[in-house]
Parts: sequence; structure tokens; C-alpha cells
Amino acid sequence: MELAEYHTLTTLPTPAGPLWVKRGAPGLEDPAYRLLADAVEPRGTRAIDLNPGVGIASLPLLAAGLEVEAWEDRRSALRALAASAAVHPGLRVRAALPWQVPKSAYGTALLVFGADRGNAWVRAQIRAAARALEPGGLLWVAGDKKLGFERYLDWTRDLVGGGEVVARAKGVRVAVLVRSPGPPPQVPNEPKPLEAELRGRRLTFWLWPGVFSADAVDPATRLLLEHLPADVEGARVLDLGAGYGALSLPLACEGAQVTLLEHQLASVESAKRSFRAAGRPAAVHHSDVDEALQENEVYDIVVSNPPFHVGGRVVLDVAEAFVAAAHRRTRPGGRFYLVANPFLKYEVWMHDRFGNVRTLHAGRYKVLLAVKQP
Repeated sequence: MELAEYHTLTTLPTPAGPLWVKRGAPGLEDPAYRLLADAVEPRGTRAIDLNPGVGIASLPLLAAGLEVEAWEDRRSALRALAASAAVHPGLRVRAALPWQVPKSAYGTALLVFGADRGNAWVRAQIRAAARALEPGGLLWVAGDKKLGFERYLDWTRDLVGGGEVVARAKGVRVAVLVRSPGPPPQVPNEPKPLEAELRGRRLTFWLWPGVFSADAVDPATRLLLEHLPADVEGARVLDLGAGYGALSLPLACEGAQVTLLEHQLASVESAKRSFRAAGRPAAVHHSDVDEALQENEVYDIVVSNPPFHVGGRVVLDVAEAFVAAAHRRTRPGGRFYLVANPFLKYEVWMHDRFGNVRTLHAGRYKVLLAVKQP
């Protein structure tokens, strides 16, 4: 797959109007979104969708004449939503985080529980939904029983009020709750510190909910750091899929000029806060793979601990796009280092692009190196 194909947006006809989609964007294949779209009924004139993905569950509300605000932090989904907003005048797209919601502003709220991003993220989503709704407003929630739906529904009832399950399809459930009277809850909006020793240096990262590996630095990241060059001073380093900067902050502390590309806004804001607190410069971009970079921007070293899940499901389009982007962004003679689970066949993609690949470590995770030929 070529990068141009990955980045291309296409339109999908639906009964409620056209929907723009792209590879790597969440929400289209997840049955929770489709069941929610079939079940949802509007209340009031304004709605908020707090985990919209590409927006499939918002379409029935737009068709009913509501103004819908789509609050999304994943860049691939935002790109698709922005294209859909051009043909749906009632759709307002926000690159935003749950703790930024206004209080008591909407008659209807939608939420597909983001279980793949951890309990702290789901709690923040639920609190945001309760805060955003007017008293008497409807909250529609969806999720999979295997991924904690019943537990999350109990948490939602505690904050919002009474409700019941109204739709079922295999293990997927949709429930609707009515916002009870009373003051809206607060949504925590301060990051928490995570301390770690990496490459012989004690570092502190500042993390908002929803980031990958929030409890401890991912062991695959630690392993990759052990296999990177000892001397990176002055090197131009690209961290592709950077998360909160666990790979790039140690390198910046050693004098590398680092650029971070990250899909999730929660991780982007965490990385910015962490670099600022450490007093280290960095270029941090909210990016769908490499789309935030200039056309001819290349680096001495590209590093990546790439994601291969979209909404908790294995999606290899994203992984393959990371390898294509790494090849595009590595200068001739430059090096691409990648860490991954053994079952993912990155070696094939790397060899196809670079013409070479070496295994630096094989075990619970593998570390691979490719050098771009002059």
C-alpha cells in the first residue's frame, strides 16, 4: 500500500447522507457505532458526540435537524469528520478532549465507550457526557459486554441517572439514560506524573487520561531505547507514533533534535507538557501518520513503536503506512529503528521499501533496523 492510498478520503453513501471515511480511521467497522446509529433518537436542538470516530452515529441526529458537535482527538477521524462537515452543515467538528466540554449545553449526547484506551479515559468520557447534558437530556451509550460495557453503564448511572438497555446485537449493547437534576460533575483536567529511568536518566512525563501505557513506560519502548545509537547529539530524529514522548524525550536530553508525530491529541498534549517541564525543545505534531510534515522533510534517524490497533481491533493498514512513511522520511544513509510484536511481519514491508532489514533483538518483542540506501 502506498502512502497516497492510506491518506485518501472516500465517500460512503448511507440512508442519512454521505459519510467520508479513510483507512485507519476508527468507527466504521465497530458494530457498537452501527447499533448506536440504528437506536438513537434526538432530544433538543443540539447534540454532542464524545467519541464519534468517523461520525456514523451522528448522521441520524443530523438528518433529524439537530446541530451536532463531534468531539474527537484522533487525527485520522478528524480528517474524515472535517470532510463530512463540508456536506453536512449542522456538523461541527472539534479537535478536543473530554475535560474541555461546556456544562449543560446539549439535549442529546452520544458515547461509544473507549475501552481500548483504559478506564481513566472512559471515566473522563462519562463525566464529560454528564457535564455536557442539560437536566432531562438523553445520553446514549454503546459498547461491548466483553470490553466492560456493564461496568461502564453502572458508572454512567451513578453520574447521570436512570436508564436501560434498549438495543442488543450479539455482545454489543446500547443504553439510554436521562440526565437527572442537579449540578453537573467536574471533569479532572490536570495531568498526572509518571517517573521513569531511561538511558540512565531519571525523567518525568505528564500524562492525561487516554494515553498508551500510562501506568509505566511500555517494555517495548524500553527495549528499543536500549538498541538505539549511544551518540545521538545533533541528529535529526523523527519519532513516528510518538505517544507521550517516552522514546523521544530521552534522546532530546542527549542533544538530538526531535520531531514527534502522534495520532491522539491526549498524547500530543501530554508530550508537549512533558517536554516543557523538562526544558527540552521539540516539534510535536498532531498527525495522521506523516501528514503534518512538509513534503521534503527527512531525518537522520526514524524511530517507531507503531500501533496496530484501531478501536481495539488489529488493523494492518496503519502498521504498513508507518513503514511507508518511515522510508519516505529517512534521508539517504539514514536509519529506521522499529520495535514490534513478533507476529507482525514488518520485516517484509521494511525489506520491500528499504531493500534491507536486520533483526537487532528477538524475544518477547523484536527490534528491527533498516538503512536507506543512497
